[in-house]
Amino acid sequence: MHAHELEQLAAWLAGTDIGWLELRGPNECVRLRNDGVRVDAVPDDPPSSLDAASAAMQPVVATAMSVGVFLHRHPLQDAPLVRPGARVRAGQALGLLRIGALLLPVTAPKDATVAGTLVAHGETVGFGTPLVELQPIAEGG
Repeated sequence: MHAHELEQLAAWLAGTDIGWLELRGPNECVRLRNDGVRVDAVPDDPPSSLDAASAAMQPVVATAMSVGVFLHRHPLQDAPLVRPGARVRAGQALGLLRIGALLLPVTAPKDATVAGTLVAHGETVGFGTPLVELQPIAEGG
């Protein structure tokens, strides 16, 4: 992020009652703290390799990318796309989000084991609703 962009964000944050702003991208993280008097950047402490390994093994949740109806299986099939305990690959369909006549796949963000579904088949969900919990697979596992 460029310095002028950071200054602009700080100025906007100063005009609010928001106390903390964190923006994450694939290669950087920006944290700003607003104490009501001034806005300061908060340094991002680099994680230790142990912390990174621990974080990599934390459960991951596939979420709804839109409002719709979550389906465990295709409407023309009897079997669910995945079952708890199944190993899945990144990009593999875990379920479907029905938006009108459109069926969009809900995919695994990384290689993992399905820990469980968090929403009943046919339940209406909103953007960001947690749908399927995954347990990452340990490297070499």
